[in-house]
Amino acid sequence: MPVRVVIIGGGPGGNTAATVAATLGAEVTLIERDIIGGAAHLWDCIPSKAMIATGGELSELTRARSMGLEAHGRLDVDAVRERVASIETHLQASVRSLLESQGVRLIHGTGRLQGPREVVAETESGREELDTDFVILATGSRPRVPDWAQIDGERILTTRQAYPPQEIPEHLCVIGSGVTGVEFTHMFSALGSKVSLVVSRQQVLPLKDAEVAAVLEDEFLARGVKLLKGARAKAITRDGDVVIVDCDDGRTVKASHVVLAIGSVPNLEHLGLAEAGVAVDEGGYVKVNHNLLTSVGNIYAAGDLSGKLPLSSVAAMQGRKIAEHLMGLHARAHRHLDYEKASSAIFTEPEIADVGLAEAEAFASGRKIRVTKVPFSANAKALIKGDARGFVKVISDPATGVVLGGSIVGRNAAELISVIAVAVTNGLKVVDIVDSLLVHPSMSESLAEAAW
Repeated sequence: MPVRVVIIGGGPGGNTAATVAATLGAEVTLIERDIIGGAAHLWDCIPSKAMIATGGELSELTRARSMGLEAHGRLDVDAVRERVASIETHLQASVRSLLESQGVRLIHGTGRLQGPREVVAETESGREELDTDFVILATGSRPRVPDWAQIDGERILTTRQAYPPQEIPEHLCVIGSGVTGVEFTHMFSALGSKVSLVVSRQQVLPLKDAEVAAVLEDEFLARGVKLLKGARAKAITRDGDVVIVDCDDGRTVKASHVVLAIGSVPNLEHLGLAEAGVAVDEGGYVKVNHNLLTSVGNIYAAGDLSGKLPLSSVAAMQGRKIAEHLMGLHARAHRHLDYEKASSAIFTEPEIADVGLAEAEAFASGRKIRVTKVPFSANAKALIKGDARGFVKVISDPATGVVLGGSIVGRNAAELISVIAVAVTNGLKVVDIVDSLLVHPSMSESLAEAAW
């Protein structure tokens, strides 16, 4: 009899676990209440990146003038909405088709634990009890809304309600300067909105390298973005078509729209965690060990529920590791997930990406490091493309030469960081990058130059 697996949640963690477990011979049932592929992924990540790409093309038209071209662009909001919707539909259909081709049973509804090996699925047609050997919880998260914010879905919005937009805001106030906040700031400023960004600390991206944040702040200021540093929003009121944001330092922003980008909360409600004996930590996340097992020996948690890095790539990798573990593949030596070596990217303009040890973190801990940095202004391909903003920074161990981390700001940073990520994950040395015969002219040449 095949191993039975029930997965609650069809986002990157859930659908990847389903795919891998089914491939390895498990009998898999996947329960999803919204869309296969994940609400956070297909309603948050993909639409924002699609709109950012549109804004990027408008910027390219502006840069084209420096290349001797006369180019003009006009934004068609309806066409943007249709494009975003078509991308979402295509990706959702692709994920569903893959799962169905592998024999995964898909249930559209909600799932909850009734015990360690019992899951109840509630659908429009009724209630179904499922007996199983393993359960994977992957229900994701939703935007956090503080008590002082009354979301109306029209002019006071969560990130999930802001795209595709019904209209491009005349003046958008973004509350929160983390990854999501700066992406929204970039996206709407590129599409023509006046943007004010409420920054609770003294730099945007407070958890990132200060030099990285400085490049982005300069770009925002050049675009006309107003940065309210050291301000925390404490109240939002609406007066007709005007939204007023009051900050704790006395400053006020009057805008046409407001978007809250101040984090997320896990979707734990109505999962039956207590009934099954699944423990939750003080932060409200499911407690998991290095194999993503919860306090109950046959129940796993993946993605945002696990309280680890809230990235689609991390959730998908967790799903794969869980499937391999429950199917017995980890009985032999294997590599556990090392979240400190996960690469991440921010799709602003210029793009930002990093991986591994951060320079500030190393200095704070007193660790000796070697930091080498090369600006893209010295890169031939960057000059050819008319966009030489940013730099490559490589962090290594001065004694061994092992690559510990790196940051990239500039065109295609999200792609370029992969080289440093492979080096960090596999303990490669700077000489391994330096001795690689890279393409010329290319942006990647700066990786070797920075590693030298």
